[in-house]
Amino acid sequence: MNLYKTKAVVLSRTNYRETDRIISVLTPDYGKLHLIAKGVRTLKSKLAGGIELFSISDIVFIRGRGELATLTSARLEKHFDQILNDLNKVRAGYEILKIINRVTEDEAEAAYFELLCAALEGLNDIHLPEEVNRLWFSCHLLRVTGYAPSLAVDSAGKAFSEEGSYNFDGDNMTFVRQDQGRYSPNHIKYLKLVFRAKNPSVLAKVVGGDGLAGELLLPINLIQNYLH
Repeated sequence: MNLYKTKAVVLSRTNYRETDRIISVLTPDYGKLHLIAKGVRTLKSKLAGGIELFSISDIVFIRGRGELATLTSARLEKHFDQILNDLNKVRAGYEILKIINRVTEDEAEAAYFELLCAALEGLNDIHLPEEVNRLWFSCHLLRVTGYAPSLAVDSAGKAFSEEGSYNFDGDNMTFVRQDQGRYSPNHIKYLKLVFRAKNPSVLAKVVGGDGLAGELLLPINLIQNYLH
């Protein structure tokens, strides 16, 4: 019997038979896994506490002949409990899990796991506006999937002007200089900062970041449509 150990974040849970659950988890070592947690819905289950949503867990599993592996051990390492205190954050957390589940294949690289953990950490940060965390997650999802926009120069290959204004060209994933454009140089500077930030919490101290983030979600969401 070969036992495999790794860290995991639960992406989805589905009740199965009377006492079991089938769960999809994302791991840094084995990509996305589909596991059966036997007896997890009974009162005395030792697995239940280790497969909570919005958590990082240490798991042990056995591979079977089919697509489903069997979960044999689950221990909670970190639970992002602050998310559960805010209904908007709960909704945002479910959306993050849903997006990651949709865009990852079974052989997903470790970068997706790191992205997911950082996004949940940011959502758990009571000092970080939800809009900022959402923008950070969206930007770094684009980076991991190879759809990041061009931020070095504008559509004409010129450096961004301190006096100019810009609109976003979703087809070419670049900013176009236009009179009375929607985006200022401050928007673009902030977007560059978001892409450079290794985790969303470092953006908490940027004055006015929540307003800029909310306005920048439109072009970022336009790019995300390519992932669908």
